[in-house]
Amino acid sequence: MKNILNIKYDSERIFGLDILRALAILFVIIEHGTFLLPHTPRIISRYFVFDGVSIFFVLSGFLIGGILIKSLEKNKLSLKLLMQFWTRRWFRTLPNYFLILLLLGILNYFFTVDFNFKSIFPYFIFSQNIIQSHPLFFPEAWSLSIEEWFYLLVPIMLFTSIWAFKLKPKNAILLIAIIIILFVTLFRLYRHIYLEINNFEDWDAILRKQVITRLDSLMFGVIAAYIHFYHFKIWINHKVKLLIIGISLILLNKFVITDFVEINSLYSNVFSFTFISFSTILLLPFLSVLKSGKGILVKPITYISIISYSMYLLNSSVIQWWIITKLPWNLNNETGDIICMINYFVFWALVIILSILMYKYFEIPMTKLRDNKTIKKWLNI
Repeated sequence: MKNILNIKYDSERIFGLDILRALAILFVIIEHGTFLLPHTPRIISRYFVFDGVSIFFVLSGFLIGGILIKSLEKNKLSLKLLMQFWTRRWFRTLPNYFLILLLLGILNYFFTVDFNFKSIFPYFIFSQNIIQSHPLFFPEAWSLSIEEWFYLLVPIMLFTSIWAFKLKPKNAILLIAIIIILFVTLFRLYRHIYLEINNFEDWDAILRKQVITRLDSLMFGVIAAYIHFYHFKIWINHKVKLLIIGISLILLNKFVITDFVEINSLYSNVFSFTFISFSTILLLPFLSVLKSGKGILVKPITYISIISYSMYLLNSSVIQWWIITKLPWNLNNETGDIICMINYFVFWALVIILSILMYKYFEIPMTKLRDNKTIKKWLNI
């Protein structure tokens, strides 16, 4: 069993970024798992829930932005270069996503009344929440759609601006990041002014979970990548101070600001996303240069970081809905809390174990295909 669950990983990984990625997915799993807990533990657990998805967005923008910048600075602009980028990204993200999408489609087809398989077609092209509320099916896919549109649109905009307007990569990346941030922020402002957003459900559906209202979160990460690459001395000079400020702002938003502002306020609807994105990029100068760690937590943190994508895909729709809620427990007043806690620990165990298996025996083989000579020849890259 130990060998089955053992994961080999590159010793050159940046431990600081693993910490951030691990924290982000743990915040997400804790949040999703609260629905399995009895009342009091549920209330307590929410003190440990931060906006893990927004952290993922900024981190993804930072990493992908860095890849794009390095690629454009080192190579001549070409369609082949663009195809290489997309191939590496999509072999990394799409196989896992399509596997879970098909699994959920099959389960719903056989066990959900009036389910129409055609209804999930938009999920295959990530069009289910571009400018509209995300459907109830596969609810966690909203953030994956935003990521994939980022992978598609930003490189096209970059390559077009460099080719058509003869911009240097340095100028193009900054210009596009600023344009997208301004556009998305102004669009949220438009919706704040003209739409009725009176409760969390409205806010969640209309503002938080749509592509057109959240692309700016990733672009904050791209700006961080820009500073990291072109102004590295500035990046690291005040890394400890920035880390402290970033953590302080995140805690301020969680425990102070959200208690005083209304859900339909200008801050909640427009600038709360900006605030958490900006707070997150302040953590990156310190964490991005923290190459290694010491102690017993290093391996668990690295493991969680490595399997985080599988954890995100599996935890809610697959494990919580199709496994945990189907367990034949008999909830009653005497055993209800005990059963809830058993469900909660089974949930966590399944998330970790199944995510390791999915990563090791599906995600890794699929990712390696991007370096397959036959596939490279077929794609002309």
